Amino acid sequence: MRKAGRKPYVREVKPGFVYFYRGGKYLHRFTAPEGTAEFDRQYWEVRTGKTMEAKRSWAAAIQILRESDRWASRSARYRQDLEPVLTYLIEKIGKRDVSRLTQADIYEAMDKNKHRVRFANYIPVAISMIAKEVIRRRWLADNPAKGIERLAVPKHRQQPHIPWPDTAVAKWRKEAGALELLIFEIGVGSVQRPGDWVGFTWGDYDPAGTGTLRLRQNKGDKPLVLPCTEALKAALDAAKAALPFAPLPSRHIITKQDGSKMDYRRMAEVMLTERRRLGLEAYDLHALRYRGVMELAWAGCDDDEIMSYSGHSTKAMVRKYAGEARQIMRAKQARAKRS
Repeated sequence: MRKAGRKPYVREVKPGFVYFYRGGKYLHRFTAPEGTAEFDRQYWEVRTGKTMEAKRSWAAAIQILRESDRWASRSARYRQDLEPVLTYLIEKIGKRDVSRLTQADIYEAMDKNKHRVRFANYIPVAISMIAKEVIRRRWLADNPAKGIERLAVPKHRQQPHIPWPDTAVAKWRKEAGALELLIFEIGVGSVQRPGDWVGFTWGDYDPAGTGTLRLRQNKGDKPLVLPCTEALKAALDAAKAALPFAPLPSRHIITKQDGSKMDYRRMAEVMLTERRRLGLEAYDLHALRYRGVMELAWAGCDDDEIMSYSGHSTKAMVRKYAGEARQIMRAKQARAKRS
């Protein structure tokens, strides 16, 4: 029987466990005590099937993030990666009060998206960024995404980057188009991540002497000054000379046909088309960074010297890339001694 004064369809199974019960089913467990405004709000939602938008909702919090300096300071590529997650959060919890989200909710959302691991792992990243903004406004006391463990990519779905062999490098330099060759040389010569290549401007390039490129890495925000390889300097000088007029320092080096900045996705499409044309589809953009590290290792550079060029934060990652190159080099040395 329903307790006197209790709302219709509300049942208490045991002390502290109050549910909305209708049609022979327990449809919702209330998280707030009876008689409170939060209890009434939850009751109204489950009974009417409508969601009442909270004043301190996730949609409002996301708007605060988008207008913040924190968001503006992130690279365009990073914001582009997070936008689908923000859209997803608005769709799923946009009208909910930010204070109601728990770590269990976050893990549940990640599990529902485990078929796309990268997207799933961006969910706590996005929530954490939002939380940091609204904590300052006292909408939250703690960051619900703090300490959330990321999902691992299943082994059967892991696709290792295959380093570009000498034959592929020679074929590309002989047969690739001018733009594709420029992108290739920037990738190998700078030893940076593909997301950084599209950020280079002509103001970052100093052609004096052997030439240098200056950048601040998107990942880690590390500033670097990189001496150019001969091939990279030649590609940059050729690209600059082909322009109808001297470029402004703010003009990007990798551009579309109309001269506007090329974004990462378009660059990836351009390079994939050329890789397919040349039969080199197995070797991707990220593997050009791998190739650059290997060339430094072949030149006899130690881990610290390679890190000063690549900007890697740990020696473990350098050894991952350079290890194969050193093994090949030592094997060749061993063969020479054997002969």
